[in-house]
Amino acid sequence: MPDFDLIIRHAEGQPFVGIAEGKIAALSGNGTAASEIDAAGLLLLPGVIDAHVHFNEPGRTDWEGLETGSRAAAAGGVTTFFDMPLNSDPPTVTAEAFRAKAALAAEKSVVDFALWGGLVPGHVDDLEALRDAGAIGFKAFMSGSGIAEFPSADLRTLREGMKHAARLGVLVAVHAELDHLHRESGHTIRDYLASRPIASEVAAIRAACDIAGETGGALHIVHVSSAAGVTAVAEAAAQGVDVTCETCPHYLFLNEADVERLGAVAKCAPPIRSELERAALLQCVRDGGIQTIGSDHSPAPTSMKQDVNFFRIWGGISGVQHLLPILLELNLTPVEIVRLTSTNVANRFQLRSKGGLEIGRDADFVLVSQTPETVTAESLHYRHRQSPYIGETFHATVVRTLLRGQTVWERSHGFSKGRGRLVTP
Repeated sequence: MPDFDLIIRHAEGQPFVGIAEGKIAALSGNGTAASEIDAAGLLLLPGVIDAHVHFNEPGRTDWEGLETGSRAAAAGGVTTFFDMPLNSDPPTVTAEAFRAKAALAAEKSVVDFALWGGLVPGHVDDLEALRDAGAIGFKAFMSGSGIAEFPSADLRTLREGMKHAARLGVLVAVHAELDHLHRESGHTIRDYLASRPIASEVAAIRAACDIAGETGGALHIVHVSSAAGVTAVAEAAAQGVDVTCETCPHYLFLNEADVERLGAVAKCAPPIRSELERAALLQCVRDGGIQTIGSDHSPAPTSMKQDVNFFRIWGGISGVQHLLPILLELNLTPVEIVRLTSTNVANRFQLRSKGGLEIGRDADFVLVSQTPETVTAESLHYRHRQSPYIGETFHATVVRTLLRGQTVWERSHGFSKGRGRLVTP
């Protein structure tokens, strides 16, 4: 009788992995298995946990959808995603809406998933039921979300929500910008980039951290775009606030000149910053000031990415498929990447079965070759094949993604039939 269901041999960084019943069963030694993967010359990493995607289902499936979104995730080495609550219709602000989305994801997703619940005015009393349904956390916007059904949380709502969340033992994530500090005038790309200054982000971060300190709640600042924002988080943490922060690959790889060159596919909020700011933010990553990296994959139909007025274009970057190749292109070490995209995410969100190469954890892996690959529209697995990275050549390529020991994506064979599962704290 074989010792394991699967053995991965001779991968860089881990020459032997034995897998049984979807779990890591051995990380050394030898043995027999029902099947083997020869990973010689390939880098083996734990699967990426992308805690920030917008797959927009139910209700806006034509923007992306759980099937195409999860396939793109798998092709990029992501084995677990956390879907945001705002773009669904209805938004995920009740337990009923949560269960409806979870059922769709269980049917359509090829990788594992968690779901955010929404913290919005009028639904604070729904937070406990969302927690009981399995919400990974509660998401609030401190500025307009762009979705009328998902209004921003004023400071009173945020304080009340964080008080409830602290009692429930659930983390709150915030989009940290303040509308009253924005300057919406003009219509050009440059006008838009100037309209949402770093001061807006920093002021919002400080306000959210103050509330977290008052309530004793756990806070996560998403998509921090500036070194000053990271500093504000670090200052609060030094004062005992339970706060962490995330940034995204596009803030580390692109700058304002790229946005002017690329146009709508590179619009996001907060906006991409100057080259000086990009370099400073990347240094924050290297210095350990940023705890997690997520893609903030936020697609929309092509028609919503076209307008003579840049302010009216839907802001969101399609990026889940290239989160990992970008981080490798930036010369982050495998140890740094594992910490930022897997271990820290699992620890912060209390996913005990995910997040590392340890015996007993889920056998979620990505195998990467050092083969250069140029991104083309045809290579994208999104519903809408648009991305700021088309034309870029990355010097690392995802060749295989495994979920609980089963191959869900292989570069030479495409996708295998699989069903993701809801993961909860």
